Amino acid sequence: MDEQRLPPQVQNLSLPVLKNCGHAPTEPMVSLKNLDSESRQPDLSIVVPVYRSEGCLVALYDAIAEALAPFACHYELIFVNDCSPDSSWKVIEYLCLSDSKVVGVDLRRNFGQDNAILTGLRNAKGKCIAVMDDDLQHHPSYLPALLEKLEEGADVVYADFGSKRQKVWKNIGSWINGKIAEWVIDKPKGVYLSPYKVVRREVAELICGYTGPSPYIDGLLFQCTSRIAQVPVQHFTRFEGQSNYTFLRSLGVSARLAFSFSGKPLRVVSWCGILFATLGLLLMIGVIGYRLFFPQAFTAEAVGWASLMVAILLTSGIQMIFFGALGEYTGRTFLLVSGKPQTAIRLILREGIEGHSMSGMGKEIYEEVKLGHESNL
Repeated sequence: MDEQRLPPQVQNLSLPVLKNCGHAPTEPMVSLKNLDSESRQPDLSIVVPVYRSEGCLVALYDAIAEALAPFACHYELIFVNDCSPDSSWKVIEYLCLSDSKVVGVDLRRNFGQDNAILTGLRNAKGKCIAVMDDDLQHHPSYLPALLEKLEEGADVVYADFGSKRQKVWKNIGSWINGKIAEWVIDKPKGVYLSPYKVVRREVAELICGYTGPSPYIDGLLFQCTSRIAQVPVQHFTRFEGQSNYTFLRSLGVSARLAFSFSGKPLRVVSWCGILFATLGLLLMIGVIGYRLFFPQAFTAEAVGWASLMVAILLTSGIQMIFFGALGEYTGRTFLLVSGKPQTAIRLILREGIEGHSMSGMGKEIYEEVKLGHESNL
């Protein structure tokens, strides 16, 4: 690999990048039992969806190594490149060739964060699986605390951010998504749906069976288990660059949650239809009665045009909202039936594929993966 073409962050891989972070905890949060590093199966798989994060990946790699080093934990780090337009894949290639614990997965196009996470879960081999963002807002120093909580019997452990270092509209969007989740998937009120989480392998196997084109990881988890726990952690500022999450993407997450995991919105449409039909019937009876008992109040001139137009516009708007809800369900059903691909893997870079191993930096081992690649789970 031509090192001159690599980003500066990769060329300085050997430097103590974490010193630039300025907010990394220096001590593990809780004690954790030493895990067996001799086992062929990793104790932990860490899945990281990657998009426009070339400047963060080396720092994240170093932070994970530093956080898990005291516990002799045998882990693998899976970077899923969601067709990032920057040099993120080059950084991932370099890390894969530098460390056998790193696995690189390159998608053929941008499928979205949850699709990338599900792809990573399907390629994970660990007994437990952690999911975290690529920008160091989710610091790896809390992984031991999350794993410790998992050992107490939970199936999923979320990182609970007391205060989040992000824009106000993102906090509002998170609150709205939480309320929708409480209604649609019966999420407990005190649980925060954090993208930073640790999951048992058995639960990961269950959600990997989902074949729809628009997965939502937290919704799938709550459909599989109610053994949910959380650990308070600190939310940090992004290590470098800007967030890739937009307002429209936040709305997309809300729509996916509302329409992909429950029929409750359809029931709301039905009950509203019954309510407005009943209201219309009562108004009709009132008008007829008023006309019969007070005929002198009705003149020959046309009256009530303004109120009639307001009523028509109001009911038409309500109907369009209801048709939109029905259209969401119809569209998602069509995409599922038509077989829209959930993901498409271009390459997997992993040491020891098909019995081979890397003997030096000059050898790159790639695996061409077809659509419908069989899961490792």
